[in-house]
Amino acid sequence: MSLTFSPCVVIPCYNHGATMAQVLDRIAPFQLPCIIVDDGSNPDTQQKLSALAAERSNCTLIRLAQNGGKGAAVTRGLQQAAEAGFSHALQLDADGQHAIEDIPALLALAEQHPQALISGQPVYDASMPRSRRYARWITHFWVWIETLSLQIKDSMCGFRVYPLQPTLHLLQRVKLGQRMDFDIEVMVRLYWQGTESYFVPTAVTYPEDGISHFHALKDNLRLSLMHTRLFFGMLPRLPKLLLRHIAPQWQPRPEHWAKQREVKGLWGMRIMLAVWRLLGRGTFSLLLRPVVAGYWLTSKRGRIASQHWINTVRHYCAERQLPTPQPFNSYRHFLRFGDAMLDKVASWRGELQLNRDVFFAPGAREAFTTYQPQGKLLLVSHLGDVEVCRALARHEGVKTINALVFTQNALRFKQVMQEMAPQAGLNLIPVSDIGPETAMLLKQKLDSGEWVAIVGDRIAVNQQRGGDWRVIWSSFLGKPAPFPQGPFILAAILRCPVLLLFALKQQGRLQIYCEPFADPLQLPRADRQGALQQVVDRYAARLQHHALLSPLDWFNFFDFWQLPNSHEQRDEKE
Repeated sequence: MSLTFSPCVVIPCYNHGATMAQVLDRIAPFQLPCIIVDDGSNPDTQQKLSALAAERSNCTLIRLAQNGGKGAAVTRGLQQAAEAGFSHALQLDADGQHAIEDIPALLALAEQHPQALISGQPVYDASMPRSRRYARWITHFWVWIETLSLQIKDSMCGFRVYPLQPTLHLLQRVKLGQRMDFDIEVMVRLYWQGTESYFVPTAVTYPEDGISHFHALKDNLRLSLMHTRLFFGMLPRLPKLLLRHIAPQWQPRPEHWAKQREVKGLWGMRIMLAVWRLLGRGTFSLLLRPVVAGYWLTSKRGRIASQHWINTVRHYCAERQLPTPQPFNSYRHFLRFGDAMLDKVASWRGELQLNRDVFFAPGAREAFTTYQPQGKLLLVSHLGDVEVCRALARHEGVKTINALVFTQNALRFKQVMQEMAPQAGLNLIPVSDIGPETAMLLKQKLDSGEWVAIVGDRIAVNQQRGGDWRVIWSSFLGKPAPFPQGPFILAAILRCPVLLLFALKQQGRLQIYCEPFADPLQLPRADRQGALQQVVDRYAARLQHHALLSPLDWFNFFDFWQLPNSHEQRDEKE
């Protein structure tokens, strides 16, 4: 159960009695409860902290008997914050070097992304010692290696907002460094755990009379040992870290697919394309296989979803004495998805060619290329690699294919397409709902001869109204499954030719299936619901037909026969 956003401040303090009063005065306007952790300070500091805590009603003082280091103090403060019922803790150093006026920006971002770690990204002035500047860049370099990502822009800033639930979950499982190595290690391990990080640029100064507890020899040795641990800890996680970039759809799904923010894979896609340019597809394909194998071994949720689909297909085929592909198992399912990612990259780069890599099934070319001055609506799905068809559309005289998507997750994909393959003829249109404005925009595009593609097999979270889902239940592989109403209602409103489109991998080559579905799709007012049921039943039947042609091309890695809230509740119990 998620907590209401309720932040507090945690300040670890070791012999900073002279600066604590000023720090507390600066944060007072924000009216945030404050937890001070006295990390075994000297008697003078203890006395000052006791007086400051007594003066302020929203200030709690925790005293550690012995100095345990910054990490130990922060950990104790986070535990106290959770026990007091807070959801987030803003860590702040006691020496006054942080730009406290940036607290609202950090908290606003934390409220927007409640499961993420929010950190300051230091902007230093001339007061920063040159030796520390060089040391930070060395640490940045190692952190990028340990995470195989450039997402963590700064791992050493002590001005950050921790989401308490995932952070304490980590601290209960793993013993982290207790001193200057804590800030770095907790951020890296949270990234490994799946907690993303966001950064807010913030000014940092080094006070002239500031007290530094950094011990050149001991702390550098601790940092070196920490980076050694993290590097060797990264190695067994390497497949999973790579797959976070290459195949975000395989990540664990604690929420309905459309509620999930895309794993930050922009740089991963760029790196993938760079490796492709240098080594070619053949070498890249060989490198991808051990990555897929590693992820298959470590991804419990992915295996469960894949195996559920395979068992459903096998049961359906056995009942009707239909053949199933051999070999047909979850590992092959994962490999096929990895291969689809390679086809996707090849399509971006313009390397797929008709009649060599991609072929039209009988009758598909005529349906796809028949000229009409008005554009066409493509009803697509997550069966096969439909992006390949979109990238190939330019070869068939289609000006532009506009892909309508129901999530902002596609924005990074759109950016990569614009950077790497602007000639692909694909335009993504993210929408939060299908309303009159969306219909008018698409109507304009169709009237100008452009095409529109929309998926008909996934339910967006915005398709729930008043607790009821706007779905049509239809038989799919022998069991009732929910299909969204929106795409079919939109097709009827647009009154244009509607085609079904699938791209399946059969006998080692991509086969494009394209067939007329309606011209136009009609939903008479007299029996609108009955007509809608018939239309969805026809779509479900054709989706089932093509899924049985190539079951390993099914890329809906969740329980397709349940409403989103049903499988979300089941995930929470696991």
